[in-house]
Amino acid sequence: MLIFSILFLLLSNAVSSSSNKSILYSRVAIIILAYCILLCWVSIYIDALDRGIAVYGGLFHLTSTSQIFQIFILLLSAAILQLTAFYPRKVWVEEYSTISKIFRNKFIYNRGQIINKNGEQFKLIEYPLIILFTVTGAIFLQSSSDLVSIFLSIELQSYGLYLLSTIYRNSEEATGGGLTYFLLGGLSSCFILLGISLLYANSGTTNLDGLYIITSLSEMASLANTLDTYTMEYIDSSLVILSVGFLFKLSAAPFHFWSPDVYDAIPTIVTTFVAIVAKISILILLLELVHYTTNSYFALQYSWSICLLYSSLLSFIIGTVVGLRQVRIKRLFAYSTISHVGFILLALSINSIESIQAFIFYLMQYSISNLNAFMIIISIGYSLYYYINENKEFTELKDKNNSPIQLISQMKGYFKINEYLALSFAITILSFAGIPPLVGFFAKQIVLSAALDSGYVFLTLVAILTSVIGAVYYLGIIKQVFFDKSEYEINPVLIEKDLKGFEAGNEEAIRFKLANIVLSSYLTITISMLTLIILLFIFTPKEWLNLANILALILWNS
Repeated sequence: MLIFSILFLLLSNAVSSSSNKSILYSRVAIIILAYCILLCWVSIYIDALDRGIAVYGGLFHLTSTSQIFQIFILLLSAAILQLTAFYPRKVWVEEYSTISKIFRNKFIYNRGQIINKNGEQFKLIEYPLIILFTVTGAIFLQSSSDLVSIFLSIELQSYGLYLLSTIYRNSEEATGGGLTYFLLGGLSSCFILLGISLLYANSGTTNLDGLYIITSLSEMASLANTLDTYTMEYIDSSLVILSVGFLFKLSAAPFHFWSPDVYDAIPTIVTTFVAIVAKISILILLLELVHYTTNSYFALQYSWSICLLYSSLLSFIIGTVVGLRQVRIKRLFAYSTISHVGFILLALSINSIESIQAFIFYLMQYSISNLNAFMIIISIGYSLYYYINENKEFTELKDKNNSPIQLISQMKGYFKINEYLALSFAITILSFAGIPPLVGFFAKQIVLSAALDSGYVFLTLVAILTSVIGAVYYLGIIKQVFFDKSEYEINPVLIEKDLKGFEAGNEEAIRFKLANIVLSSYLTITISMLTLIILLFIFTPKEWLNLANILALILWNS
């Protein structure tokens, strides 16, 4: 469905001469993703004996886990596409917003200036196309069961992300960030290709099922001192090299150095997609790799997944300590992501039923929280358009049109401007910090409980300590938003300006104030839903935890 949709959109793009079709294309892409969600939901129970189904000659393996996360990726992508499918602001006048008025009359006003109709994000026809390409690669990757399909899928996903990073052609910062991402992404692809080559050279097969069988045979042979053809150490070394390439893509320490620069340089709308969707598919693939190559009755002391534990430890330390010095909001979120990737890798490396449940739950809740945080930052930028700030540091910021909020200090006193958006932001930030009773606290608790049960006491202590230290920069953001004095003032030109609209068929002017210009419904509804999920999880934990538990049991029993 995705591939056919991409082809049809490419054909329609080729015959279209107007650059105003971007919003239409984004809306069509959302409909495409919704239909793909329906297809995944219909086929979610087609699972032979809970072991999955191999398709296309074994290149892909469909399981309950892959189907659930396909739906999850499609939902997140549809939510992100809203940012380019609808205008960010609207005029809301109570007497002209009743149901009868909406259907009978048309309220006309200066849409170009008020709703940001001429924003650059609404002129990029290629944006929804590239997102569909990237989503296709992500879905292929998490279902891959062959070394060839893994490499092709990761490259299909990565090429789309490189193009997204540089799609704002007039932004020097975005071009530089995209080039950095491309060069280091190419380096990580070299590691992945080298690991794949070594695995094929030693095993003689590209199919992961065959590799899993050889892994188990190698472990048995090592104990019996027979079968010298395959050595587990060789396969482990190859998988370590393969995982280095994936850790580059995940921006996990010590391969994290590209992510703060790239996150900060590219437009915030693009950062939202790059920071969330790109990681999920890789982690789901790693989940199956770790499970089927280390879950053996004859497991040796050494396993390639130990490198994930070292990466987890470094991610805890670097993501927390370096994050304390950040003054730019997206760089801070980049280091926050590195710290949270440490929790995900810790749960991934343990490989028990409890840890797999913790991994699935943590990945889903953090993706939702991260999406909410970025959407709130974007909304704050949209809500400040009729305010002015004489601070020289703010006026000299580069690329302000594409990333209005770049510094943490730009949100000083924002609570006095929009208390509801500020409260939503505080709830999301406190969830990142792991403050009860928010969903982030329970996610960290489940991961740490699984780590303690498996004997990883030192890593658990480091995770707890770094979480406490990391709360410092999270609480620092909340302090500036709620307790510092705002430096923003309403533009006096707009205060004096006569804002008016007209009702279709009626020449009498309808006057409205700045307070009637509000954020669009898609932003407010999406942020409200995500915030309520984070806030009210304690009242409805059963569905999430049961889902994670069932997927963990299915994977473990297969």
